[in-house]
Amino acid sequence: MTPSEFAALAGGRLIVSCQAWDGHPLRDTAALTRMAQAAVRGGAAAIRCGGVGGTPDIVSIRAAVDVPVIGLTKDGTEGVYITPTVAAARAVVEAGADVVAIDATDRPRPDGLPFADSVRAVHDLGRLVMADVATLDEGLAAAEAGADIVATTLAGYTPARPKTDGPDLALVRALREALPDVLLIAEGRYHSPAHAAAALEAGATSVVVGTAITDPAWITASFAAALS
Repeated sequence: MTPSEFAALAGGRLIVSCQAWDGHPLRDTAALTRMAQAAVRGGAAAIRCGGVGGTPDIVSIRAAVDVPVIGLTKDGTEGVYITPTVAAARAVVEAGADVVAIDATDRPRPDGLPFADSVRAVHDLGRLVMADVATLDEGLAAAEAGADIVATTLAGYTPARPKTDGPDLALVRALREALPDVLLIAEGRYHSPAHAAAALEAGATSVVVGTAITDPAWITASFAAALS
């Protein structure tokens, strides 16, 4: 898949993240695969998956859906843990992902290698790279390193940028202004259809929504809080 092909399939559309952490009732590959199938039935243009479930989730979901799969692994919960090494990036490709999501922040990586090495490894295997960033400078650096897609996934989740109450639309706007031609994915705290629409208005190519669609516990808590 080329960047232009990804844009043709997902541009202006919704991407759904189907992940669950250890201890969550949905932390089950089969359950997340059914969740991905339901999301595609509802109109998802692509699925982001993997996370703590690692490559088995990617393998299963890739076999079950006919839309692009953005894969990742998660190793721990601190520092760089989203597809944190070159070896992890290669494993995501081998599992069948069309796009590999990789932490592209400026923090030290566990294998000591630069983000650009992971980009080269993925490109050598014929897949695309989504750079998960937290700041404008990181987005610029990721694009310079060859990332095919830049995503605001980590905005507010590192010390480099304050966490906004909702999605960080200001970062989306800043990245679009600085990188007018990049495939730009808005991700992080998009909790309503209005948030998703606002991301496209701010310049995003596509929007990733996870928790607000795929976590019944969070959705239930939101309704319960409104009634309390």
